[in-house]
Amino acid sequence: MLFTTEPLSIQVHPDDAFAQSIGLPNGKTEAWYVLSAAPDARVAVGLKRQLTTSQLLSSIQDGSISDLVRWRHVAEDDVVFVPAGTIHAIGPGLVIAEIQQRSDATFRLFDHGRQRELHVDNAVAAATAGPAARQSAPRRLTDARTLLVASSPFVLERIDLAPKSNWALHGERETWILILKGQARIGLMNAFVGEAAFLEAERTRIQVGPAGLKGLLAYLGPVPIPDLLCNLDGPNEGAAGRTAEARP
Repeated sequence: MLFTTEPLSIQVHPDDAFAQSIGLPNGKTEAWYVLSAAPDARVAVGLKRQLTTSQLLSSIQDGSISDLVRWRHVAEDDVVFVPAGTIHAIGPGLVIAEIQQRSDATFRLFDHGRQRELHVDNAVAAATAGPAARQSAPRRLTDARTLLVASSPFVLERIDLAPKSNWALHGERETWILILKGQARIGLMNAFVGEAAFLEAERTRIQVGPAGLKGLLAYLGPVPIPDLLCNLDGPNEGAAGRTAEARP
């Protein structure tokens, strides 16, 4: 969870190949889900134009990289995918849930005068010095599931479960759930807004409270699991899931 009151550094994370070349186990792809945003809140993803290696190096050294990142306004419930190698930054006035590969590998290119170390050589080597790729729009998988990000490191979904409904989550892979709104009993845990649960079982019962449940699900990629979530109150969810999956 990130709470920003001032701009964070302009930075980049390595991909798996570069991370392993410098002795790290893996790189760091991430995604941001905006929980709340001030009216003028912005994030930066990618650059305004393509740079050569020497141009990128010069822009870091003279600080002009701060004028080359592409800023965009964000609002509550926006999703931003940040593949490894993408130069990025987060502005003030945001509360963000960050989903990422398990890594602390961060190379700073610019730090708004805070005098912390910059990681110039690694940043230049790791960065894709150009505009970010176009992000796929969210896609409804079932009445309860919306696909936000599908990538090799992880899949991210939003779930919207009806009040007092009962579900089974088949988390055979490492699975995380973060409660955004409402309340539920997840296995033996009573989970409320802002709490996260780690699931790694063939079947976990989810009993939704009277206010319903809105949450994020994250699990290992690269593609959504068709039968991840099953409605125990009736067959409707399965039927909706099969119909939605068949749409182009």
